[in-house]
Amino acid sequence: MNFISPINIDILLEEAEKESLYLKLIEQINKDFNLANEGIDFPMSVTPEELKIQLHEKIYRMIQYKFAEYLNLLYIIDVSEDQIKKLDGSDLVILAEDVAFLVLKREWQKVWFRNKY
Repeated sequence: MNFISPINIDILLEEAEKESLYLKLIEQINKDFNLANEGIDFPMSVTPEELKIQLHEKIYRMIQYKFAEYLNLLYIIDVSEDQIKKLDGSDLVILAEDVAFLVLKREWQKVWFRNKY
């Protein structure tokens, strides 16, 4: 089975649940945020909807108040710089939502590949 990049957060989270990798995805997010010294501790019981909302809020706050830490987080997670540059930064709320999707997508790739290989 080949990795297929999801087109939005809801499909990504649905896929993670379907493949029984949702908990691994939460672990990976917690791990990488902690590596970036941006403690986020999603409980294993967090629903996909809550995860989506809380991640969006965290990234929004980081862009607004902790920009250097935000850039470090993107580096640690290994989000594509080209993809970040393509985003429209005119609306901070939408930007944070788009970045949250890119973060989740990259974390999902890591979890998916580790599981398959």
